Amino acid sequence: MQQTRNKTQLVFATNNTHKIFEVTNLLKNKLEIMGLKEIGCVNDLPETQETIEGNAMQKANYVNKHFHVNCFADDTGLEIEALNNRPGVYSARYAGENKNFDDNMNKVLDELDGIENRKACFRTVIALIENDETHFFEGRVDGQILKKKTGKDGFGYDPIFQPNGYKQSFAQMSIEQKNTISHRAIAIKKLIEFLETFKR
Repeated sequence: MQQTRNKTQLVFATNNTHKIFEVTNLLKNKLEIMGLKEIGCVNDLPETQETIEGNAMQKANYVNKHFHVNCFADDTGLEIEALNNRPGVYSARYAGENKNFDDNMNKVLDELDGIENRKACFRTVIALIENDETHFFEGRVDGQILKKKTGKDGFGYDPIFQPNGYKQSFAQMSIEQKNTISHRAIAIKKLIEFLETFKR
C-alpha cells in the first residue's frame, strides 16, 4: 500500500461514489481510499470472465498492471437456485447490455412465475492486490425472491430480494440496516479486518 505522510493509500477499482463512501466510512479514516478518477483511469474496466471471482480479479489486475498501484476490485451476483444459479455473473446485464435493472427484475420474475422454490443468495467477491500478492474476500447473504417488487430504496435487485430472517426486502430497509447484513458489507468487513491486521 502506498504511504503518505499521514495515511496509507489504497485504490478501489470503481467509479461508484456510493461504494467508495461506504468503504471509507467503515474504515473510519484509518486508510485513504481512492477511486479510479483519482488515479486518472477513465477506461471501462474489463469484465469478461465466467465467474464473479474472475471478474473481480480481472478488474484488479487491470488497474494494478496499468497504473502500478495496490488496489482492490469487487464483483457481485444474484444466484437463484431454481434458475441453476442464474443470473450470477451476468446479473447486471441479465436482460441485455443496457444494464437496466427493472428489465432484469422483470425477467427474473417471469422465469420464476409458478415456481415455488424462491431460494436465492447474493454473493460479493473482493480481489485485493497488495505488494504483488492477491487475496480474496467473500460476502454472502441468503434469502428469497419475492413475487413482486417491494420497496423503493436500494438499487439493482433489492426490491425482489428478501434476506432470511427479515420480513422486508432490501429495498425496504434503511441504508444503515442493509449495510449491517448485506453481502457487500460482509466482504468489505473481511477486507478491512485484513488491512487493519497487516497495515504497518
